[in-house]
Amino acid sequence: MQLDFGIQRNERQKQKFTHTAGSKSVACVADDEELSSGQKVGHLQLFDITYRKKDGSPMTIEAAEIMEKLKDKRTEYELISSSDSFVNLDDIDNRIITEVLGPERYVWAQDEVQMLRDQMAQMQASTVEQIAQLQHREKHRLKEIMKNSSYNLKWRQ
Repeated sequence: MQLDFGIQRNERQKQKFTHTAGSKSVACVADDEELSSGQKVGHLQLFDITYRKKDGSPMTIEAAEIMEKLKDKRTEYELISSSDSFVNLDDIDNRIITEVLGPERYVWAQDEVQMLRDQMAQMQASTVEQIAQLQHREKHRLKEIMKNSSYNLKWRQ
């Protein structure tokens, strides 16, 4: 049994933040917020909910600093997403949390899914660009054919 306490102690030391939602799990807090607001709760909003006191102030100075970083990153990504139509807003929240807090532990599958989504978005953007280039070439080729055919018709007359 002593070994279990050692593992728990090590895991507790790896935590970046203590649990601040009382006896409720983070999932329960998210469900409650979704029920009360009627909207899906993202990671950023959930962090904001769980690390604020009832009066609206942050739980700790560290939480306030992180909230400020999250807010700055959010505005940065919103500027990027306004010019890029392929960006998924749910993915943005996940990226921001990962950039500011670091990757979640034990979430390798989510990281791989995110990587695959990014690759798909890049492939889609590349495909759209290639199609546009091919259409542009075809348009110029048809113009050349029309120009040559009208030249040949004039020459034969």
